[in-house]
Amino acid sequence: MTAQERTYLSNIDQALATELPAILVDAGVASVSVAQIEGNRIVALQAAGLQAPGQPATPDTRYNVASLTKPITAEVTLRLISEGRFTLDESMARYWVDPDIADDPRATLLTPRLSLSHQTGFPNWRDPVEGLKFEGDPGMAPGYSGEGYEYLAAFIGKRTGAGLEAQAKRLVFKTIGMSATSYTLQSSDARAIAQGRDADGKWQLPTIRQRALASDDLYTTARDYARFMISLMDDQGLSSAIAAERGMIQADRREETCKNIPSELCPEKAGFALGWELLVLNGQRYFMHTGADDGAFALAYWDANNRKGTVILTNSDEGYRVVLPILAQIGANPEYVDLLRAMAAN
Repeated sequence: MTAQERTYLSNIDQALATELPAILVDAGVASVSVAQIEGNRIVALQAAGLQAPGQPATPDTRYNVASLTKPITAEVTLRLISEGRFTLDESMARYWVDPDIADDPRATLLTPRLSLSHQTGFPNWRDPVEGLKFEGDPGMAPGYSGEGYEYLAAFIGKRTGAGLEAQAKRLVFKTIGMSATSYTLQSSDARAIAQGRDADGKWQLPTIRQRALASDDLYTTARDYARFMISLMDDQGLSSAIAAERGMIQADRREETCKNIPSELCPEKAGFALGWELLVLNGQRYFMHTGADDGAFALAYWDANNRKGTVILTNSDEGYRVVLPILAQIGANPEYVDLLRAMAAN
């Protein structure tokens, strides 16, 4: 943590230090690391529990954040676009077509925008036997897809001559100071990564990813991810046009979001933005993403209007159980918390 970050640690920090151990026990979660942002400052940074058997978690503990990888990949893409390396709406087919869909004319319709906003028409993951297939036409009904992000990463490599991780280091990690963040790991780094724990309390060795995935398995700390979100609030590395695009819903999902929740909790707008889910409540924009894998759950959100945000990283299947108690502890907007509670109940 920098001297400036230490200066602004707040009462929230002390409250988390006091309450997190009990929250973990109540939820049956192995460990959690939390960072709270106000303005452009980290005002709280705490960790509690065990990152591995007999090994306490600290703010330096790195977690596999599962699908919280996607917002990082999205930002790399948007910063490349802002550099003029390619455009948001160009066809990716000139530089990359997956062999599985080489004979499908819909491949020419795929663009970076559609990948970032889950509108490729791909499933979340390809069938291991049948390979990658379209489930729908690109640009039509949105459908969450890790494959869309992997497709985009392949395009970035072909289009720019450098792979995703190299571009991420240049445009995001080094620029922001995310020294504990990477898409890949060496086996010697495994001890620094939180081990997962399942619902039965069984510990799992961390995944060692030696090839970058655009959609999953990023390794980071709550501090680093909070620094990343601060850079987003500042529109760092983006042209004004691309920053405006990132602030808009690209694929409407309000009807799906509001299904089976009280009408008074329903947001005015909801849908996929570029790399994030965007919810609009009483005119305030909340950018949110979660990540869930075996032995991992993470959530990050930022309030674009008030420049606040929270990062919650856990190493447990049951990690989602700590989210609402932590948000209540830090004083998150009650309307946003109520909406999350209603969505979780579905």
